[in-house]
Amino acid sequence: MNHLTAGRKPQTKKTRYSHLSSFFNFIKSNLDENFENPCAVPMMKKLFKAPKITHWNIIEKETIDEVIFRTIQPRNRLMLELMARGGMRIGEVLKLTMKDINDQKLILRDPKSGREYEYVFIPVKVAERLREYAKSVCKNPDERIFPISYEAARIMVIKAGQAVGIHLRPHDLRRHSASFASRSGVPIEIVSKIILRHSNLSTTQRYLGKITDTEASKWIENLYS
Repeated sequence: MNHLTAGRKPQTKKTRYSHLSSFFNFIKSNLDENFENPCAVPMMKKLFKAPKITHWNIIEKETIDEVIFRTIQPRNRLMLELMARGGMRIGEVLKLTMKDINDQKLILRDPKSGREYEYVFIPVKVAERLREYAKSVCKNPDERIFPISYEAARIMVIKAGQAVGIHLRPHDLRRHSASFASRSGVPIEIVSKIILRHSNLSTTQRYLGKITDTEASKWIENLYS
């Protein structure tokens, strides 16, 4: 099994282990009741245990709006909006240059996916303010718009959250952009491929958070009222 699954993702390893274990269980159930399933030993179960799926709590739009509106400094506010409105990772925001702005479309060079580039789409008003801010701070098109360190940006996000009484991390803003879009009726394929730029839907679904009973009742009433 180690040889067959070398270099594969944990979920792929778990799937192949499950298929092999099911095959041996079939032999035991239908051909030889004395047969011992070699996949049933504790060591094998632990080795090919499926990774635990984490579901995050999603911060509501009203709270995110308050975080942004309370942020006075233009640089910090733009960074927060790019993460919350555009679904950008903090590292992607920090790498932006003036030449990466093309109206509402931003070009991400050397993205996490390994592609040559990706595109991010942002609201018109955010794009206009970003372009004006970039012109005011960049002397040439290749300069970074936000020339600060990752740690400084992370601390800025934490302090912005503390200003409204919440614990806020940079990735919470990206998750918010996905959940807000999904709950506003945007198809999950668009959320996955355009907003989050994920390679598969299963990754996107973990971003969308849990739906409470109150939210479920609200959506059902909105749907049929």
